[in-house]
Amino acid sequence: MKLHFEPDLDYQHDAIEAVCDLFRGQEINRTAFTVTGQTADNVQQELGLLENAMGIGNRLTLRDDEILANLNEIQLRNGLPPSTSLASGDFTVEMETGTGKTYVYLRTIFELNKRFGFTKFVIVVPSIAIKEGVYKTLQITEEHFKGLYSGQSFDYFLYDSSKLGQVSAFANSPTIQIMVVTVGAINKKDVNNLYKDSEKTGGETPIDLIRATRPVIIVDEPQTVDGGLKGQGKQALEAMNPLCTLRYSATHVDKHHMVYRLDAVDAYERKLVKQIEVASLEVEGGHNKAYLRFLSASTVRGAVTAKVEVDVQQKSGKVRRKQAIIQDGDDLEDKTGRAIYKDCRIGEIRVAGGDSLLEVKIPGFQTVLSVGQAIGDVDADDISRLMIRRTIIEHLEKERRLAPLGIKVLSLFFIDTVEYYRSYDENGNAVKGKYATIFEDEYRRAARRPEFASLFREVDLSTDAEDVHDGYFSIDKNRRWTDTAENNQANRDSAERAYSLIMKDKEKLLSFDTKLKFIFSHSALKEGWDNPNVFQICALREIGTERERRQTIGRGLRLCVNQQGERLRGSEVNILTVIATENYEAFAENLQKEIEAETGIRFGIVEKHQFAAIPIRQEDGSLVRLGFEESAAIYAYLKNAGFIDSSGKVQDKLRNALKDGTLTLPDTHAAYLEQVREVLRKIAGRLDIRNAGDRSPVTVRKRILHSAEFQALWDRIKYRTTYRVHFDNAKLIEDCIRAIASAPPIIKAKAVVRKADIAIGQGGVTATETSISGPSAIDEGDIVLPDLLTDLQDRTQLTRRSLVSILTGCGRLGDFRRNPQTFIEMVVEIINRTKRLTLVDGIRYQRIGDDYFYAQELFETETLTGYLKNKLRDAQKSVFEHVIYDSSGIERSFAEQLEKNEAVKVYAKLPGWFKVPTPLGPYTPDWAVLVQSDGAEHLYFVVETKGSLFADDLHDKEAAKITCGAAHFKALATDTNPARYVQATEFDDVLKHV
Repeated sequence: MKLHFEPDLDYQHDAIEAVCDLFRGQEINRTAFTVTGQTADNVQQELGLLENAMGIGNRLTLRDDEILANLNEIQLRNGLPPSTSLASGDFTVEMETGTGKTYVYLRTIFELNKRFGFTKFVIVVPSIAIKEGVYKTLQITEEHFKGLYSGQSFDYFLYDSSKLGQVSAFANSPTIQIMVVTVGAINKKDVNNLYKDSEKTGGETPIDLIRATRPVIIVDEPQTVDGGLKGQGKQALEAMNPLCTLRYSATHVDKHHMVYRLDAVDAYERKLVKQIEVASLEVEGGHNKAYLRFLSASTVRGAVTAKVEVDVQQKSGKVRRKQAIIQDGDDLEDKTGRAIYKDCRIGEIRVAGGDSLLEVKIPGFQTVLSVGQAIGDVDADDISRLMIRRTIIEHLEKERRLAPLGIKVLSLFFIDTVEYYRSYDENGNAVKGKYATIFEDEYRRAARRPEFASLFREVDLSTDAEDVHDGYFSIDKNRRWTDTAENNQANRDSAERAYSLIMKDKEKLLSFDTKLKFIFSHSALKEGWDNPNVFQICALREIGTERERRQTIGRGLRLCVNQQGERLRGSEVNILTVIATENYEAFAENLQKEIEAETGIRFGIVEKHQFAAIPIRQEDGSLVRLGFEESAAIYAYLKNAGFIDSSGKVQDKLRNALKDGTLTLPDTHAAYLEQVREVLRKIAGRLDIRNAGDRSPVTVRKRILHSAEFQALWDRIKYRTTYRVHFDNAKLIEDCIRAIASAPPIIKAKAVVRKADIAIGQGGVTATETSISGPSAIDEGDIVLPDLLTDLQDRTQLTRRSLVSILTGCGRLGDFRRNPQTFIEMVVEIINRTKRLTLVDGIRYQRIGDDYFYAQELFETETLTGYLKNKLRDAQKSVFEHVIYDSSGIERSFAEQLEKNEAVKVYAKLPGWFKVPTPLGPYTPDWAVLVQSDGAEHLYFVVETKGSLFADDLHDKEAAKITCGAAHFKALATDTNPARYVQATEFDDVLKHV
């Protein structure tokens, strides 16, 4: 297969023009090369090329102020903050992974040569992987570029310290010269041959030859190359005496002079990369061991802490997996509230970034965890099997859909240890590791599923399962696979052999003629993978480090190609599925944090220069940009109007204005309103309907509050009560036995896959759940059974005798052995619920006395607030000017009926501070209503509005609270004409009691 390259992509042209326009006004030299001549007054003629004693080099004729003017014009055009001075010759191009960054800077080389005659270029990369990738791209684009640039000849080579003659050729040749070098080969003056005299370079030091050419340096991933602003990498770049330094990355640390930006948000919204979805494998019910996962360690103001994930007992009695911050000496039983962590303590915490360590002391032993490692987890091989299974299913579903379009689907597994995929026996023969065996088992299993039958016609699964997967790992000198580490020359050589193979096989993997489609690779080899047809990425390890998610998805973001090597567009085809153990909400949240940390994108933040690039049509028809000053003026207006805060953060007031179409601008900028509104919509993100900006206080209508009618109504319902309960213990036990026996079955710990679409916009990264798989049982290994009776007694307050009767009578003790924690949670919930309901059956209320009541003044002293959406406005009969309701259906309708019905004189939607005590917690009835019957008699009601009048249709807790409410108001009904407690679905139900 031969990959095709698209020469006319607008965003790539914009990036190329942004660099070339820096040199607008530079003299053009179209000859092969130019020897520096001398004028009569010995003034050097500066042209695009300069020949000196050491070779032919680039030459710049522009002054700094001319370059700065060009730079500001480019920044205005591309909506970037302006540079105020030319602090350096470093210019930054930011392009998201997968958008063709390497193609762009290679084509920029040809454009700079065509327009200005520059011929000497050095590409500096941080790693062997990227070096091999750049070299591969030069090979496969050679014919393409010669076709675009009239057969322009050019030479390219990988710098090799043992072949310094190539540096001489680089310096002396009049044609385009491209040298590709890793920073490791140039950043150590006392070691690198680049800085030593050599016969191969005519006795000169290679660095002096390069310096004399004044090369245009192109830095790929400068945040890694530099080693900081004064790092060895940055010093090595400066030692080359560059004409300028062009810096290309998706994640710049130092922005320098930015000339073009195509960030993660732009790429995603313009569909220049694959859309992303996450299939999160989550364990449910697996809380039967002392679980802890080490996530990270840090030092803040001298305090050393670690972030961990543990199983925490919540107030509800449920156990949930949560993140916690811990310190040396912390008792995990205290932290989690669970006896299963008894005598588990935190030991030493060592802070070292991704190499941090955490010591955990457990009864009988202690262990040291690396970042991402866990104790007390479910069986790791079970999880790996389920992840491999899910990856295969996702792969085959895409293959069934995309193969007819000529698209070969690839899946990529990242693992940490090579031996899990392949090991070697004592004779050096390769032996399948556990992942290889699991894969083949699961592949054959998936092949038997009816929906994939069309993919496996005439396929011999006994051999096909072995042929469709293989590994790419570092290769040692004995040709064995080994774990990847580039910490010494031998390991770098091993890694280089792996990358050479990955690059060599790039096109071969895209062809249907190659059976291989599932690839296992070492997690440290991520940078080498940029195959456009990777549709699934499965990380068979915990995603833990700060850059892990962007690194992972970056390997599969490129748009796919068909069998003709043509790029295919469209989100219906280009979807990357990441299979991970992290839940999708956390994945989206952490991905947003990574994007913010790495790219400087501030989601939901308006910048002063945000509107500068808005195009404005002049009277003569020409287009100009709005400009930085006008943009700053609009920014100031938005801030002063409260649409953004002092840091530019979008406020809900702006979201509401955008939603309602009420945003305006001052007259001086009103003509640009639509363009400004469009910019702000992207930044503001979605509006949460129930947001703080909607919430407002509700005023008391004093005319009603102080009326005689409302006073009479309030006097009948204001008194407080206390209650006593009496219940039949034998009936309680019998009810508990019956409820537990009929409860749903308890299964072992299970895993489900929750799938969600990940959307990246200027408002942030969001996840929207799209599907949930059926459960798969997993093995938790040896479980130590907890003290069941003690745990139940502590959480239900029943006697041990009663608990024994319930447990022996329900016939469910086998479930306790199967999944202790889930069984305990179920039994506690059933017993406590049954107990509350039993208490209600025998409840008796009693008025406390005349001095204990809710004072009418509370309506004025206690602030009532509500959301605009949930208000019935300008209520005339209510004690409040607006009626706040919980449900937009029944309660709103009921309030409207109260307003319209002439029999209703006054009413109140009872506020939250009006509480009736019950065994199930405080209860607030809905309404207090005064009705006039036959034009004379006043009747008083407390009304509970529900969707049904039948107790069977209500939840147990709702029905029980209503029972308590009726008993409370019955206890207050001691005078003539008391308030009656009734249920209603509409006001006519109340009138039936008149």
